[in-house]
Amino acid sequence: MLVGIMSDSHDNIPNVKKALTVFRENKVKAVIHLGDIVSPFTLKELCSLEIPVYAVFGNNCGEKILLSQVARECGVKLSHPPYQIELGENRVRRILLLHGFGSKQQTVQLARILAKSGEYDAILFGHTHEPLIEKHGNTILLNPGEVLGYLTGKASIALLDLSTLEGRIIYLD
Repeated sequence: MLVGIMSDSHDNIPNVKKALTVFRENKVKAVIHLGDIVSPFTLKELCSLEIPVYAVFGNNCGEKILLSQVARECGVKLSHPPYQIELGENRVRRILLLHGFGSKQQTVQLARILAKSGEYDAILFGHTHEPLIEKHGNTILLNPGEVLGYLTGKASIALLDLSTLEGRIIYLD
């Protein structure tokens, strides 16, 4: 099962549309957004997908009540992090969705600690705007980078194969 992963879109609609195009072309079975969607109009773009969408709030999501309402109306599963989900076709995987906490360094440190615990098959996080893929035992640690593209100068997303727990970063530029 192939999953599309994105984070930190910060209302960059053109890049969100590029990301969704990549997900459609790769025939992903679900999409995960790891926070900082920001506005309800950006969430509505994710609602256009006809596959399951899971998302967490980020530290820049201001309209949480309206975001929650839009998510309910279109079937997006939106939660405060940490948010544990289970996905998979032949083998169900336990996945923990986070945004971030404090600085970039604190966020990566916490994500690594969680990955090293071995409690999950995948730890997915955002917030740092920097792509990262690491293996810790049988757990993959993945940050897709930023859809925004302004902070690092490179807009990116990720694909995660749940059968092999292999991740791949894809640049949108």
